Amino acid sequence: MTKQERADYVGKELAKLYPTTPIPLDHTDAFTLLVAVVLSAQCTDKKVNEITPALFAEAGTPAKMAAMSEARVLTLIRQLGLAPQKSKALVGLGKMLMAKHGGQVPCTFEELEELPGVGHKTASVVMAQAFGVPAFPVDTHIHRLAKRWKLSPGKSVEQVEKDLKRLFPEASWNKLHLRIIFYGREYCTARGCDGKTCGICAALRAA
Repeated sequence: MTKQERADYVGKELAKLYPTTPIPLDHTDAFTLLVAVVLSAQCTDKKVNEITPALFAEAGTPAKMAAMSEARVLTLIRQLGLAPQKSKALVGLGKMLMAKHGGQVPCTFEELEELPGVGHKTASVVMAQAFGVPAFPVDTHIHRLAKRWKLSPGKSVEQVEKDLKRLFPEASWNKLHLRIIFYGREYCTARGCDGKTCGICAALRAA
């Protein structure tokens, strides 16, 4: 199997397994999605979804977030990893959205990545899921599976993103990155599969 054939097989199998691709982070608009993604760094989506209702009740808009104290935000998100840094980032993010973007979440990578706490992966998720712009955010699951499936050497997140974008049609990126995450959580986990046991790993190994 060539690398492209492996990619084509993976794409077809994942589409069968996950015909729909719900976004795992609960949100109501671009701003609440952005906040949830910032909070999800080094945390599970499940844990983020547990704490965001209380946060969004008090700070569900850029204006309200900008008016919050870092101490109050910290109280609301204390259970999450990196909570002090995230509290500072969220208040700063709210203030920058108000000062520079009229209280709206910008829809370019460059402007998103200027916001406090927002890196390329976070910007990619927001561009893909809030604005429908083709993007391929690479998280730990995607990084692991791309390497296991020999779609990328996996030396860096940047390299994995470039390799996967070359192998898969642009129109599939926004759903595919979620499908790979779902599969990595359910079947091809860090400890539950050694690169041989899950369905896709076994099929690619046998090919």
